[in-house]
Amino acid sequence: MHSTRNPGRFAGLLYVLVSIPGVFALMYVPSKLIVHGNATATASNITASETLFRAGIACNLIGQVLFMWVTLALYDLLKGVNRRHALLMLGLFVVSVPIAMLNELNSVAALILVRGTDFLSIVDKPQRDALAMLFLNLHGRGFGIAEIFWGLWLLPLGLLVYRSGFIPRILGVLLMVNCFSYVVTSFTSFVLPQYESIVARWMMPLQFGELLFMLWLLIMGAKPKPLAGAASSAAVG
Repeated sequence: MHSTRNPGRFAGLLYVLVSIPGVFALMYVPSKLIVHGNATATASNITASETLFRAGIACNLIGQVLFMWVTLALYDLLKGVNRRHALLMLGLFVVSVPIAMLNELNSVAALILVRGTDFLSIVDKPQRDALAMLFLNLHGRGFGIAEIFWGLWLLPLGLLVYRSGFIPRILGVLLMVNCFSYVVTSFTSFVLPQYESIVARWMMPLQFGELLFMLWLLIMGAKPKPLAGAASSAAVG
């Protein structure tokens, strides 16, 4: 079905396509290169696969920019339900973009340290590796801050979906639960880091709402109901 006739399917397609570089950068690249607790092994992996590491940085930057188009598509889809909530949804996600993009400077710093450029020759390699690991840990914490907003924007999105009348209400509930899980996981990592892994495991099953919503839009689509005023004008015409 053409995207202009079913804007929900168009938003779902964007959602899926734009999520691919994010999954690559946030999940695949770290799983291949980062060895937690071992700075030497991590530095060796980055040195041996520098192109992959750089691709992860690029995908994080590209994904943040492109995802703004997803939120705009969702705004167009749901603004007729409640414009104020739609603007709040848009604004909360946009706040996360500069946080996540500036956070990539931590990865750049780690790469510079691992490569050991000329001005770093006075620093021993074990020290450079340890500093690189520090910046990679800061990179993870930076995403923890962005994750707060990645969760918060799902609350107004969930409310809009719940009240829309053209998307199943259960998806709205799951999105709001997804918001809760992201925010709790993020704050736990900062306030009670000793419980971070336990809370993350418990919250994991609650984080599938966004995925289900994305797939619903892609497969089933969604078409906003015409506003009463617009319907009346069309009938008169």
